[in-house]
Amino acid sequence: MIIPPMFGAIQSVRDGLEKRYIASYLALTVVGMGSWCFHMTLKYEMQLLDELPMIYSCCIFVYCMFECFKIKNSVNYHLLFTLVLFSLIVTTVYLKVKEPIFHQVMYGMLVFTLVLRSIYIVTWVYPWLRGLGYTSLGIFLLGFLFWNIDNIFCESLRNFRKKVPPIIGITTQFHAWWHILTGLGSYLHILFSLYTRTLYLRYRPKVKFLFGIWPVILFEPLRKH
Repeated sequence: MIIPPMFGAIQSVRDGLEKRYIASYLALTVVGMGSWCFHMTLKYEMQLLDELPMIYSCCIFVYCMFECFKIKNSVNYHLLFTLVLFSLIVTTVYLKVKEPIFHQVMYGMLVFTLVLRSIYIVTWVYPWLRGLGYTSLGIFLLGFLFWNIDNIFCESLRNFRKKVPPIIGITTQFHAWWHILTGLGSYLHILFSLYTRTLYLRYRPKVKFLFGIWPVILFEPLRKH
């Protein structure tokens, strides 16, 4: 959630991609750093640094997904204003009520919007992107499932870890898996969004695996005749 998106942002600058995708990568990095700081300190201020950027990054993702099929470097001011206003309202209310459920519902609404838009794209626009689209969604939802299991069965999992060797117990740290899987799912979503966008702009994107394991998108403009 920190280093790979930073490299993604740098590569996006080098490739001359639209600033919205640079912002997407950097937003994911900010979420990762905020989460890191919160789990190191368990302070309320650091919790906000973790949770509020989740809302802001998702708003950037939503903007990218709904602007995939527009001319290059276009700006949808109406959508931009709506998402900024949404972020400001969520921030203000959350600082006032300090209710985690409110944050989770607002974040869930944004994720649900992304899911619907992604399904639309892989169903009716670019069906051959189902693999990437559904992989990012599946990994994210698996992380969400682990997060719920950890919340519901926290006490039972703690007792279980006391009875088994550490090497086994560590695999049941489902909150850690939540961070790993949702971070990877979000990163893959950026790749999916970027792939969709560059296809529309008549580039030739390809998913490559650095060192055989880490996915990145490499592309080149369509040759001029």
